[in-house]
Amino acid sequence: MKLASTLDRRLLAVRGDHAVDLTDALGLTPGPGGPLLAFLERGGTLDGLLAIDLDALPAQPLDPARLAAPLARPGKVVGAPVNYRDHQVEMAEQRTIADYGVFLKATSSVIGPNEHVRLPYTDVRTDHEGELGVVIGRTATRVPPERALDHVLGYAPVLDITVRAGEDRSTRKSFDTFTPFGPWVTTADEVPDPGALELRCWVDDELRQHASTTDLLYDVAELIAYTSHVMTLHPGDVIATGTPAGVGPIAAGQRVAVEISGLGRLEVRVTDEGAIPYAERPGPR
Repeated sequence: MKLASTLDRRLLAVRGDHAVDLTDALGLTPGPGGPLLAFLERGGTLDGLLAIDLDALPAQPLDPARLAAPLARPGKVVGAPVNYRDHQVEMAEQRTIADYGVFLKATSSVIGPNEHVRLPYTDVRTDHEGELGVVIGRTATRVPPERALDHVLGYAPVLDITVRAGEDRSTRKSFDTFTPFGPWVTTADEVPDPGALELRCWVDDELRQHASTTDLLYDVAELIAYTSHVMTLHPGDVIATGTPAGVGPIAAGQRVAVEISGLGRLEVRVTDEGAIPYAERPGPR
């Protein structure tokens, strides 16, 4: 099942070029986090979603322009630094998650498909990082790798936008609009092996990143296990699993798209509206 949220906070099951509205059938009253988070926070499960007879509900043509981020405000957005070998080489980096651990991104940085990434500075490089996103569906605390995937609701493309300045990762990656996410969540039953997905990322028509999740240093199960030993993962939390080689700068007016096999294509645009020189950021220096 492919679960999408709309700008007016409806939960849809996407079926090709049509969609089935699940909001009323599930009795959802969405809050700021959106309808999917409302479903998960009241105890909804993947099994409950799969039990719905979609053929018994009316379908309508899918309007991509109505789609929002599947989770408008996840409980947490967890990032995985240096989790592909080729990116480690590209960055001339000796360390990995084993040394750095994971980091957190502000949930206010999440946007949906067709929205705009806003560059914060006029004179500091800002990069795209295409990644596989994992949405947690069951509470996970200190779970072993062999049981980690049982806690997954589904998967989605994610962009981890990053300013190349000297601040901590969580600062450089947490600007508003810096976590594009979507266009929908593909439930785990449709993804038999999250370690065998092909990822591509374009800037305009230039293919910048092309890799397989086979090449993750910490695979999805190991990453969930590691993270759950640091912090409890709750339904609706999102893990961005790291980016492969090909990271590069983005500029105002460009389009950035990440596509993952079987999970859809996420596309956003870039603007420099409101950008300021780095030296003019607030605070004493």
